[in-house]
Amino acid sequence: MKNVLCTICARGGSKGVKNKNIRKINGLEMIAYSIIQARNSKLFEHIVISTDSDEIASVAQKYGAEVFFKRKAELATDNAAKVPVMRDALLRSEEHFNTQFDILIDLDASAPLRSSKDICKAYELFIKEGKENLITAVPSRRNPYFNLIEVQNGVVERSKISDFTTRQSAPKCYDMNASIYIFTRKRLLLEDSVFGAKTSLYVMSEDTAFDVDSELDFDLVEFLIKRKNLEQKDF
Repeated sequence: MKNVLCTICARGGSKGVKNKNIRKINGLEMIAYSIIQARNSKLFEHIVISTDSDEIASVAQKYGAEVFFKRKAELATDNAAKVPVMRDALLRSEEHFNTQFDILIDLDASAPLRSSKDICKAYELFIKEGKENLITAVPSRRNPYFNLIEVQNGVVERSKISDFTTRQSAPKCYDMNASIYIFTRKRLLLEDSVFGAKTSLYVMSEDTAFDVDSELDFDLVEFLIKRKNLEQKDF
């Protein structure tokens, strides 16, 4: 049995949508969706929040997540990379719980459209394939091998990579939806990139393509949540 840690990273200084991680979306704070999904997956003993915000910490604890440290300022800037934040949460959790985790699963707080089934299926794929990490994506709506154009010296032309005359003949492409990340402990401690020779891809449904970085994203995600009529038991 693997010892699996869940992390949810949510800093307080969001620019595109102010206080987005605790802003209510269809009646629930946005971070609550990820916490409830993690709980309903039944995969985790610990769901740990990495945040620099006391307000986010308070909301997260209300829904059953654990907050026992405040994220360092240098890991809470606009330019801070995702992987070092997850690595920091892993190491702090191992010290706090006095245990070593085999696998970390990170749920992006800005991507509430996943379900607990997505978390379970992504984990099952990760274990089955025996890779070092996993990312999630959706089928690309615009295939660059078919749709990409460029403007060179004022001339509009098809990009050199767009050598395919039909969409069906072009290579399959995917858009990352920044929803679920899975890492082995060893991989997370050694590398900062989410791409490698031993990376798995879990493809999710098209309606999970949106994460919240703008007011338009927020409106789209709220519309999709309402359309799906999500209730806590269905997360």
